[in-house]
Amino acid sequence: MTEERVSRIERETGETNISLDLAIDGTGKGTINTQVPFLTHMLELFKKHGFFDLTVEGKGDVEVDDHHLTEDIGICLGRALREALLDKAGIKRYGSFSLPMDETLVTVAVDLSDRPHLEWKAELPAAKVGTFDTENVHEFFWKLALEARMNLHIVVHHGTNTHHIIEAIFKATARALDEATQIDPRIQGIMSTKGSL
Repeated sequence: MTEERVSRIERETGETNISLDLAIDGTGKGTINTQVPFLTHMLELFKKHGFFDLTVEGKGDVEVDDHHLTEDIGICLGRALREALLDKAGIKRYGSFSLPMDETLVTVAVDLSDRPHLEWKAELPAAKVGTFDTENVHEFFWKLALEARMNLHIVVHHGTNTHHIIEAIFKATARALDEATQIDPRIQGIMSTKGSL
């Protein structure tokens, strides 16, 4: 593999200011700085368990609420993933992972198909974790799937602790993406009978 699978995304609006660097073939390094502590924690888990090098600097109108910053970081991460995958030649394309966390079990499956879709089968028992509005989790993953142009299926089989459920979703998504983005030497060109995604 000659080209590095890296990208840098910058997004500045009237609501947020974000810079994000992603290296797919990493080791889980990088610094996450957002004004949303729970989201920062989840992104730390995402990069560690996906073996992605990820640096995020994000500021936004959190005095309103966490929605805009959470959504826009999802947009930036999705765009970064899509750009870093280049032409997708040689990648496995599909990935899935079932992750247990105490009483919780989550399965995430992805297809880096260039067709965006989020299938969300996840009930979050609590409306907040600390100060974080948990409805923003769906918004984050919908924008991630949309901007990465991938199929993303998230299924919570069972779980009662909202923190555990959300953490398992982030970790399982990272693991599924780690699998889907891997280069397989058996794959010649694009993993599709159509010859393109």
